[in-house]
Amino acid sequence: MRIFGYEPAVIVYAVNALVAALVAWGLDLSDTQTGAVNTIVTAVLAGVVAAMTRPVSVSAITGGAATVLTALGAFGLDLSAEQIGTSVTVGSIILALLLRQNVSPAPAVKAGSAP
Repeated sequence: MRIFGYEPAVIVYAVNALVAALVAWGLDLSDTQTGAVNTIVTAVLAGVVAAMTRPVSVSAITGGAATVLTALGAFGLDLSAEQIGTSVTVGSIILALLLRQNVSPAPAVKAGSAP
């Protein structure tokens, strides 16, 4: 799986290195914020990979969304656990409604027959 021609891990490493270089050259980020940037990038790329994988895993995408929302707290986004939970639930419902149009159950396989 490639994104912009690169493996997702390469993109994560590049962003981590870029953030470290920017902080070394004077970007005013705390250790918590630097960690949050790395967490957000990793979660977003994990969500992209999950969305590109077939069959689509709604739980992986919503897990990434919950991680991003939580990590944004390092930048002052003050969301309660209830707000994050309801946001992820609404996102799950929307994804399920969108994906249902394109997903159908596999035909049943008789017991003892080869797949």
